[in-house]
Amino acid sequence: MKTETTQENETFAEKWVSYRPEIKVLDCTIRDGGLMNDHKFDDEIVKAIYTACVESGIDYMELGYKASKRIFAPAEYGAWKYCDEDDIRRIVGENDTSLKLSAMADAERTDYHEDILPCEQSVLDMIRVATYIHQIPVALDMIKDAHDKGYEVTVNLMAVSAVPERALDEGLEFLVNSEVDVIYLVDSFGALYSEQVNYLMKKYLQYAEPHGKVVAMHAHNSQQLAYANTIEAIVVGANMLDGSMAGLGRGAGNCPIELLIGFLHNPKFRLRPILQCIQQYIEPLREKLLWGYDIPYMITGLLNEHPRSAMQFNTSEDRGDIVKFYDLMTEKE
Repeated sequence: MKTETTQENETFAEKWVSYRPEIKVLDCTIRDGGLMNDHKFDDEIVKAIYTACVESGIDYMELGYKASKRIFAPAEYGAWKYCDEDDIRRIVGENDTSLKLSAMADAERTDYHEDILPCEQSVLDMIRVATYIHQIPVALDMIKDAHDKGYEVTVNLMAVSAVPERALDEGLEFLVNSEVDVIYLVDSFGALYSEQVNYLMKKYLQYAEPHGKVVAMHAHNSQQLAYANTIEAIVVGANMLDGSMAGLGRGAGNCPIELLIGFLHNPKFRLRPILQCIQQYIEPLREKLLWGYDIPYMITGLLNEHPRSAMQFNTSEDRGDIVKFYDLMTEKE
């Protein structure tokens, strides 16, 4: 006979080992990590991450940007700044796998009419439009262009922690009435706390659900909250989630995908291929690329500032003088 305590324990266990099959995971290691090395990953690393994503059951892999070669000189950047079709196919062939591939296009920084091919001519499945609130009119045209070309389309509304509420409401109203499939809550500065994520996710869902749009989460780790904030987004209702291997990404990095996969409990995901890739390919990059939680990034997160100043400081001769950096940053206030 089962005791009341046994029944409570079973209920607790069932709650925490259950999963939502509709949740999709996107690996942004190469795209976001490329911001730390001008997208100069060699083919072996890109292929290794692609293989790990396939073997681990990840839903999407983001390879890089579709950046304008008029704005960003090819001599200064690696192939993953542009994601030309020949470069992608050199890694994935025809991508005869369940893994879907994506690239990001920044508003006002991409020649999207020319450089984004019709979907039937590309191995890409998804275009991710990234926009600041003032660029939404451009983003709407980019969304329509990608949709009309046959792609799945997401929009990353960046730096939401710095957007006035009225402007955010107006922006979301425009986006939910567009052809976009997924709308991302993006904590660009790693400034948000869980209660703010909770509030914003509910707002995004309030706008998105009546229009059949999915809401997603992309978090940065300036205050070591990327994982916690992603969990908060899941609890509220986010059904698409970004992560990167060992958190590799701009500045303090992203939500570590290995933590996320462990949390989701979906049996389709396998952790071992991710750990193997991290051990063999990602961790050896750490000393050179210098991503991950660091006090200068904490300071920019606390101040709701873009981490570019911390990135510059961390490569300067003053690196290590965190009090000096703090004084420089707070003098601006």
